[in-house]
Amino acid sequence: MDTDERIQSFHEYLAEGWVKEYEQYRDAWENLPKQKIVRDYPIQVDLELASSCNLSCPMCYTTTDHFKETVQAKLMDYKLYQRVIDEIAGKVYAVRLSWRGESTLHKNFIDAVRYAKNKGVKEVSFLTSGWRLTPDYFEKLVEAGADWITVSFDGLGEDYNKIRKPLIFEETLQKLKDMKDYKKARGLTKPVVKVQGVWPAIRKDPENFYNTMAAVSDLVAFNPLIDYLGKDTDIVFEENFSCPQLYERLFVSSSGEVMMCNSDEYGEEVVGNANNETIHDIWHGKKLNRIREIHKKRNGFKEIPVCTKCFFPRKTEVNESAQVNGREILVENYVNRIQEVGK
Repeated sequence: MDTDERIQSFHEYLAEGWVKEYEQYRDAWENLPKQKIVRDYPIQVDLELASSCNLSCPMCYTTTDHFKETVQAKLMDYKLYQRVIDEIAGKVYAVRLSWRGESTLHKNFIDAVRYAKNKGVKEVSFLTSGWRLTPDYFEKLVEAGADWITVSFDGLGEDYNKIRKPLIFEETLQKLKDMKDYKKARGLTKPVVKVQGVWPAIRKDPENFYNTMAAVSDLVAFNPLIDYLGKDTDIVFEENFSCPQLYERLFVSSSGEVMMCNSDEYGEEVVGNANNETIHDIWHGKKLNRIREIHKKRNGFKEIPVCTKCFFPRKTEVNESAQVNGREILVENYVNRIQEVGK
């Protein structure tokens, strides 16, 4: 949704202090999956510090009975977190401290950021609703060394209030303004702040959404609404899909179980357990290698049930467009996917 200039600046800010390695990092994301190369360690490890959330957004799978019955709402044991970081620091480029829940619920969240940075992890990021990003908390994040914060921000005004209840639009927007002011007053570029929302929440006035968010962030983006509620039946897939995540990242859940990708929200394909296995052994283990081999076959992903529910192999089409400050924004939605929050 953003301009080429702001996208370039965003990556330049992230690369500060490790420009050459950052180029290698971005190149790895792009080329390792194409070449089917399994690195010694993943490019990134996602550590789910919390599998629970304090919101009940209508489009989120964490609100479903299936999720509540299947996934234990808990916080990651901090000693487990430290042990994983001790192993992967200097071997992976990045860690993301979030997945299914609201990671800042963890009482040691600031410590977790600091621990990873002190160990030498180049990029520490996380996704949040922004509920906890008060000026005091943000200052602690800056001091701890956070590199990248993505704030989910769906809609403006009352649209936001309905979706992100009990958060209030004006209050969350003010937090973004305060963060921007804090960085500007001190000449800081990090942590970079990305704002993203789902398309149907901003559809009626995308230009207003962009201008409002661009003024208080480093990057603005939107995503089509994913079938997180599992309601779609007429799904169309891309031909000969092979998942890039199998060569990019690994997901350590709050319980320590390790999933092959972020679309396995219910742990249908557990590939290891960080409580008693190393990340290296899991990354090169039989379970994950088996999945990689299946994905190498033409449309092999269809043999794995969780992959047939994933948004990555779903076919997309450009069926909407919008005007934002004279720029045409093309909206690429999933084929046969209703773009309406809660459906």
